[in-house]
Amino acid sequence: MSQAAYSTIVEELLNKTKEEINRLLPVNIMLIGKTGVGKSTLINNIFRENLAETGIGQPVTKHLRRITKEGVPITLYDTRGLELDQEIQSQIREEINYKIHELYTGKDEKDYIHAIWYCINASSNRIEEYEIDMINQLSEKAPIFLVLTQSFGISAEEFKKSLENMNLDVKGIQLVLAEPYKIHADYTIPPYGLKELVGRTYEVLPQSVKKAFNNAQKVDIDKKVKEAQSWSVGYIGTSFGAGFTPIPFADAAVLVPIQVGMLAHITAIFGVSMDRALLTSLIGSIGGTSGATFLGRYIVANVLKLVPGVGTALGGFISGATASIITTALAFAYIQVMAMVAHREYEGKRIENEELALILKNLYEQELTKKK
Repeated sequence: MSQAAYSTIVEELLNKTKEEINRLLPVNIMLIGKTGVGKSTLINNIFRENLAETGIGQPVTKHLRRITKEGVPITLYDTRGLELDQEIQSQIREEINYKIHELYTGKDEKDYIHAIWYCINASSNRIEEYEIDMINQLSEKAPIFLVLTQSFGISAEEFKKSLENMNLDVKGIQLVLAEPYKIHADYTIPPYGLKELVGRTYEVLPQSVKKAFNNAQKVDIDKKVKEAQSWSVGYIGTSFGAGFTPIPFADAAVLVPIQVGMLAHITAIFGVSMDRALLTSLIGSIGGTSGATFLGRYIVANVLKLVPGVGTALGGFISGATASIITTALAFAYIQVMAMVAHREYEGKRIENEELALILKNLYEQELTKKK
C-alpha cells in the first residue's frame, strides 16, 4: 500500500476517533470536601490528562468551580471553602443545591450530576453534624459516595466502621490512598481503593454516560478492555452475519471503512493519545506485511496461508464467515495493543512505535491462527 493510501486511512481513523469521543454524553461528577482533603490528588490519579492541573476551572458560583478539558468527556464540579465558618458552610450548601436544581430543571441530560464524591480525610477521624445533614440531603438528588482520603492504618478502618454504623444514605464508603505514602526510607504504602471507587461509581451511573466515564478513568484498564471486546463482538456479529453477501477478492477494500470505524470506536474507548506516526506504523504493520484487511485485493495472497478455505468453492469470493474471522482477529489484536499503550501512557511511559507495530502484527497473526 502506498504512503498516500496509509495517510488517508490514518487521517480517517484520527477523525473518526474524535467523532466517537465527541458523540459521548459527558459524565458529570461533583466533589465535595474541605480544602486540603486531597480532591485534586484524587482527580489526577483517577482521571487521565491530570484534570485538576491542566483542566479549565471555571467558577460557576462563589464556592463552586467547573473543571473540563477538551477531549476528555467528563465535567467535574469542585467545592471550595467547606472548612470555613458556619455562614460560609450555609452559603456553599445553598450554592450546591441551587446548581443541582438548575441543572436538573434544564431538562438536558448532559448537564445532570450523575454522581457525588463526598471526600473526608480519614486521619481527621470525624464527621461534623452539618456534613451529615448535607450528605443525607444530597443523597436525594444523586448517588453519593463517601470517599475517605489518605486512608491507612487501623484508625481509618475504624472510622469507616463508625460511618457505616450511622446508616447514612450513601451508595458506599470507600477507603482511598491516591498516592504512595512513605512510612520510612525502606517502606512505602502503595496506592489503593481507586479501582474500587471507579467500579462502584460505574455501577450506579446511567447507561448513557458509562462509556464517557470509562474513557475518562485511567485506573481500570481491564474495564476498558472488556467494553471494547463486548462492543467489538456485537459489531462484528451485526456487520458480518450469516446473511452477509460474499464479496469478490478484488473488491475486499469495501471492508476498509467498516474496520476503520471499528478501530476508531476501540481507540475512543481507551482514551489514549494517538498520533499520526503511531497509527501509520500500526496500519503499515498489518497492511503491508501480514496482508490484513486494509489491502483489499492482497487478502487472498496473504491471508490464505493463515485461514485455509478463505474463498468459496468458486474461488474468487470472501464469505461472510471469512470476513468475520479477519475482522475479529483485527479487533482483538488491536484491543491488546491499546491496553499496552494505555498502561504505559498512564504510567508516564511509552512504547516505541516500531515495537508496537511488531506486537500488533504478531498478535494479529496469532488471532487469525486461532480461527483455523
